Amino acid sequence: MSYKHLSQTERYQIYALMKAGQNPKTIAQILGRHQSTISREVLRNSGLRGYRPKQAETLCQQRAQASRNALQIDHRTRTLVAERLNLQWSPEQIAASLPVSHETIYQHVYADKAQGGSLWKHLRCQRKRRKRYASGKSRRGQIIGRRPIAERPASVETRSQVGHWEGDTVIGVGHKQAIVTLVERKSGFAVLSHVTRKTSELVSQAIITSLTPLAQRVITVTYDNGKEFADHAVVDKALKSTAYFADPFASWQRGSNENFNGLLRQYIPKKRPLSTVTADELKMIQDRINHRPRKRLGFKTPYEVFHQSLNRVALRT
Repeated sequence: MSYKHLSQTERYQIYALMKAGQNPKTIAQILGRHQSTISREVLRNSGLRGYRPKQAETLCQQRAQASRNALQIDHRTRTLVAERLNLQWSPEQIAASLPVSHETIYQHVYADKAQGGSLWKHLRCQRKRRKRYASGKSRRGQIIGRRPIAERPASVETRSQVGHWEGDTVIGVGHKQAIVTLVERKSGFAVLSHVTRKTSELVSQAIITSLTPLAQRVITVTYDNGKEFADHAVVDKALKSTAYFADPFASWQRGSNENFNGLLRQYIPKKRPLSTVTADELKMIQDRINHRPRKRLGFKTPYEVFHQSLNRVALRT
């Protein structure tokens, strides 16, 4: 016979029989219940004033509600969640492909943390950013032939077409060496390269080397105002692209690139010397981020969206 929870009526009966001086064994016999059921009921639901049926019913309902909201993640799902957290997927990205909500995943992660687990270490966290205010002109010097973002076609802003890129450099500790990051605006697809010095010659060559295999999908490149991008004309000639520059101190105009750099810092923190970053590690980081699903892409990956556009070009040609 399957177990059935005590009803509110039974709780009032238990209360009345206890007041009449009956012991748990006798009460169990009268109600047709096991003695341990009665003993456990009284023990779990008694307050400072002893056992009271209304209070007992309320406590029971609260436990039932907590049980329904408890983590319902089976072993297979827990394994998949852990694997994807290790790849720095967010709970929302994980939930898009598993039969579990992102809120449940967060609860699972923090329950794991309370038990001494390390899943929480893989969550991406937002840090406070200090805004740099300009008093006037940029202190970074002038770039010859600089084409301001105001001249960029308005269609680029809509992200309706693959082929418009944003470029930046991520520097290492002590401003030694740099990683050149290039992010395509519509897909979020990114390519990375490592330069030993942040000179315009090395950076422009890194951009050309990275984007030449993808030249079919390079129309514009929007940079910040770093002098390392002074050779933008060389890049444009090699890739048949058009360079634009964001306004000084307006990093939001290159939001895709800024967001990507934040993701990159998960793997390469500011205090790490870039001389310790190998080519294989940089490729691993690039692949992990490019194969991570994005909410704004309908949980497709940047790799999928970008290469679908390449495949369409190949079919037309």
